[in-house]
Amino acid sequence: MCGIAGIINFNQAPVNKKDLERMINVIKYRGPDDEGYYLKNNVGLGHCRLSILDLSKAGHQPMGNETDTIWIAYNGEIYNYLELKEKLKKRGHIFRSNTDTEVIIHLYEEWGEEGFGKMNGDWAFAIFDLKKKKIILSRDRFSVKPLYYTISNNIFYFGSEIKQLLPFLKNKEPNINVLYKFLKQGLIDFNQETFFKGIFKVKPMEAMIIDLETGGAKKMRYWDYFSEEVPNTEEGAIEKFKFLFEDSVKIRLRSDVPLGSLLSGGLDSSSISVVANRLAGGKINCFSVVSSDKKYSEEKFIDILSKERDIRVEKLFLEPKFIWDDLEKVIFHQDEPFGGFSIIAQNKILKEIKKRTNIKVLLSGQGGDEILCGYRKFFFFYLKEELKKGHIFNVFKNTFFSLFYRTILWQLSLSEAKRYLPYFQRHGDPIDDILKIKNTLEPIWQSKSLKERQILDINRYSVPALTHYEDRNSMGLGLEIRLPFLDYRLVNFTLNTPSSLKIKNGWTKYILRKSIKELPPKIAWRRDKQGFINPEEKWLRHDFKDRIIDLFKESQLDKMGIIDKNKLLEIYEKFLREDKRIWRSDITRFLIAELWFRKFIRN
Repeated sequence: MCGIAGIINFNQAPVNKKDLERMINVIKYRGPDDEGYYLKNNVGLGHCRLSILDLSKAGHQPMGNETDTIWIAYNGEIYNYLELKEKLKKRGHIFRSNTDTEVIIHLYEEWGEEGFGKMNGDWAFAIFDLKKKKIILSRDRFSVKPLYYTISNNIFYFGSEIKQLLPFLKNKEPNINVLYKFLKQGLIDFNQETFFKGIFKVKPMEAMIIDLETGGAKKMRYWDYFSEEVPNTEEGAIEKFKFLFEDSVKIRLRSDVPLGSLLSGGLDSSSISVVANRLAGGKINCFSVVSSDKKYSEEKFIDILSKERDIRVEKLFLEPKFIWDDLEKVIFHQDEPFGGFSIIAQNKILKEIKKRTNIKVLLSGQGGDEILCGYRKFFFFYLKEELKKGHIFNVFKNTFFSLFYRTILWQLSLSEAKRYLPYFQRHGDPIDDILKIKNTLEPIWQSKSLKERQILDINRYSVPALTHYEDRNSMGLGLEIRLPFLDYRLVNFTLNTPSSLKIKNGWTKYILRKSIKELPPKIAWRRDKQGFINPEEKWLRHDFKDRIIDLFKESQLDKMGIIDKNKLLEIYEKFLREDKRIWRSDITRFLIAELWFRKFIRN
């Protein structure tokens, strides 16, 4: 993984290399191993490299083809690059390196933008086609790798991170529409806008094609979800899922640098870790977070997996006293507000891995909840779907078994669920008293079917936010994170799998639980879903109380006319008194938005 930058001067003047260098220098942490530039007429490309495949100078970027008519600046990994390379060789293409970067160049030469759909991976790149006089910007299917752009004075700027573009804005202003939906609903990355007015994202699953002669741009969708045949027996579907999952892990083990796995003790990360460890011949290093507070520790499950499957695990201890000190650093890397302290905690863990080891690549379980209906909300969307179909007995059976086995329904939290209650969102939400700005609500409670709901979360309401956090946290430390659950083959297959194989007899992720036979039963059939928990409520109510009050009293968001600080302090006082209507996230969002505003807008 790397960092990229680019400038297209539609005034036809040559690009200033110093501008490109500044854009790369500000994100040099994304690619500390090498950097390079390519300038031609009114176009400039910049790149900083984190070497993962082919560590030699042959991987230097920007990279050109044999005739120097096609150039690329690329951030990402194409996991099926070996298979694509063989196909391209048979068609007469000659390769000078062992990189996936060169595979993209030849793939584009052979199939054009249509070829992007053949790639299985995570990417954000810019291709400069000198003959056809166009620039193509493209991102992967599921928002894993970022790519932003802005236009100023008839000059088009693009880069891996927002902070690269900020110097070119005439004025740094918050995007009120995005800020409102974050403060009100906790949403980020739900569309192509950002928290900064005038800065946008390249859309996933698409290529943006820019005509260098006319300055016009068009978008081309290179991939979309499709219907596919699923084996008509439970056993057949489980076997197909198992094959796809294991192959997804297998191709994500391709690396010329040391590789490890993040292990939480939950179902998703445990499944990845046991499969990766087997495929790698027992050589996978796993990293887990444990806590002295048993309420927040997954150590029991981590130990079960380690002992029963002989997996090497290094335990990392999270020290809460350092969390506040890291807030500003994480906000700098994230560029935009984020939802909770778990993002800061993850950054601390990755920092420890970076400090203690020479590992550059980590596997992570993000995406498992979205494709396998692991969240509580999916259970209710499923019951709603079954009621519409008239399957009353199945609704009763799943409700009964969930209560009987003490699974997902036992974890219901009304304070968390309120964002999916439209009446509450419109009429009974205490947050409305704080906000001076008004806008329309994003209808996150709507969906016609469970499959449609999953697609909404993958495209808009969940996966883009999670991949945003993981990319900035990892790349800020020169680490690469790979997500086996977001292999497009696996995603598409699970979306077409009957809902009853994702939620069955009160159990979520049923097909995964049945597929990975080597998981210890105590993990495969865990009743609870913890996620990456931390003592956020305790921090908000006790450890950080005085700092939060001081911040809110001098709120810059209040001075900007965005919130009413007195109402915010009233809500915070209710939270301190443990008013159940106020969720911890309601406080955290305003705290982080305030710190973000001070750092990026009123710095």
